[in-house]
This record gives sequence, structure tokens and C-alpha cells, in this order.
Amino acid sequence: MTDEKVEHNSPQPSLNLREGDRENGTWSALSLAWELGYTIAVPLVVLALGGRWLDRRFETSPWLLLVGIGISLVVSSWLVYFKMMKIISKK
Repeated sequence: MTDEKVEHNSPQPSLNLREGDRENGTWSALSLAWELGYTIAVPLVVLALGGRWLDRRFETSPWLLLVGIGISLVVSSWLVYFKMMKIISKK
């Protein structure tokens, strides 16, 4: 066996990002993650607590809590979908 160097003529992607570009990309990703976290957490907490409060008031535990969680999943999914569509349409 010989140690021959094989050269490939395929184009290599340019990874010459400036430090500022990388930093902006990182902050942009963190901002998006933070925003999506709130988009999911706020409806979940509000509707789950509302369902729990109604369960205590009407003595229907745990049904209204579960309904609140189910509605929050639908609302959060809808909000995340439209947020992602907005981001995709910008590109």
C-alpha cells in the first residue's frame, strides 16, 4: 500500500463567517428559542390553571384541567405554526 493523496475536484462550501455573523446567528437562534418557549408555556400555564380553578369551583377534577391542557396544545401548535410560516416567508 502506498500513501497517495487523493484530490477531489468538488466545490467546498465557504465557511468564512465573520465573528459578528456567527454571534448574530447565535443570538437570533436564542431569541427564536426563547420566543417559542413563551409561545408554548404561556397558553399551557394559563389554561391549565384556569382548568384547575374551574375544577375546584365545580368539583369536576381533573376533567377541566385536562380540557385546558388539550386546548393549550391546540393553541400553542397554531401559534408556533404561524410564527414559523412568518419566519419562512421572510427568507
